[in-house]
Amino acid sequence: MVKLFVGIKGSGKTKRMINMANDSNNNGDGSVVFINKDSRLMYDLHYNIRFVSLEEYDIEDVSTYIGFIYGILASDHDIEVIYIDSLLKHANIHMEDVPCFLEKLMQIGKKRNVQFNVSLSSSVKDLPEAVKKYTILE
Repeated sequence: MVKLFVGIKGSGKTKRMINMANDSNNNGDGSVVFINKDSRLMYDLHYNIRFVSLEEYDIEDVSTYIGFIYGILASDHDIEVIYIDSLLKHANIHMEDVPCFLEKLMQIGKKRNVQFNVSLSSSVKDLPEAVKKYTILE
């Protein structure tokens, strides 16, 4: 399953995702992963949450990013939920890439029984139609 948190910059998406990740860590049975563009949020998350800073990796496009996610999943078969904060700031991903990226996450989620929570800075009217089915409004 994929949930997309959409709102304009400063609407509280990141704060909400941090709180959700910490709650998932406290209430879930599996592992929690939080992916961000840099390491600034690392200390806002519970120490049991696996924090991944993309600034340490050379991810160039959607295909590389999906491969990266498969690598994360291969390293821990107990992952229950993955949070991806501020998707458009990662790895040269642009709005036109988002439908394909989310569809691939949906396929991975179904196959591996993993929940993906993704945040995206945008107004709802600027979203591609194919993305709106994943959207949770801020």
